[in-house]
Amino acid sequence: MALTPQNNEAFLREVDEELRKEQAAALAKRWGLAIAILLVVGLAVFAGYLFWRHQQNEAAGREGEQLQLVWDELAANNAAKASPELAKLAGSGAPGYRAVALFTEADLLLQKEDLKGAAAKFGAIAADTSLAEPFRQLALIRQTSAEYDSIKPEQVVERLRAIAVPENPYFGSAGELVAMAYLKQNRRDLAGRLFGQIAQAEQVPASIRQRAVQMAGVLGVDAVPAEAGTKEDVTKQ
Repeated sequence: MALTPQNNEAFLREVDEELRKEQAAALAKRWGLAIAILLVVGLAVFAGYLFWRHQQNEAAGREGEQLQLVWDELAANNAAKASPELAKLAGSGAPGYRAVALFTEADLLLQKEDLKGAAAKFGAIAADTSLAEPFRQLALIRQTSAEYDSIKPEQVVERLRAIAVPENPYFGSAGELVAMAYLKQNRRDLAGRLFGQIAQAEQVPASIRQRAVQMAGVLGVDAVPAEAGTKEDVTKQ
């Protein structure tokens, strides 16, 4: 007896379903153990990651408390007691705490007028590629400032040229050092132009802008300070 179209379609669906079941059974028989192992390994890795994150958070909390204790000791003029703890933090696996500890150590050396030691600390931060770029740039500026009288003006310009640009947040500090290096090279035109840019940069601290205005004037550059430009614009509106 011939199958009707409806019966034929139902028969094909049954055959197709049985075929899929056989394929699934064969797949499970062949790969079931491997899949189970992968699942177990995946769960173990995930659990290990969660444990590692927990350990990292606990370590960060301990280091934060340790840093606060260091600052408390320094505020109480107990640098000798704070130094060992600072040394531990300087070896921290957390980049932020390591950078802050190194900066603090360098500042303590500056207080002792140990410019060479401070420059070495700042240099270590500047060379640490695991740290964020703002940390490294600030450290390079501080290192150059500490070494300014002992290195050639060409080295100052070479180090800080990329930072001494108006769009950089450290433009004022880096630009001032570069402009002074230009003066040592007797490149008064470049120095005056840079001082003029610093004077007109609103993001630069007022104390640096004021010095820049004075220096630009001495060099024959008419530099309008940022505050004056702002007041003039407001008046015109």
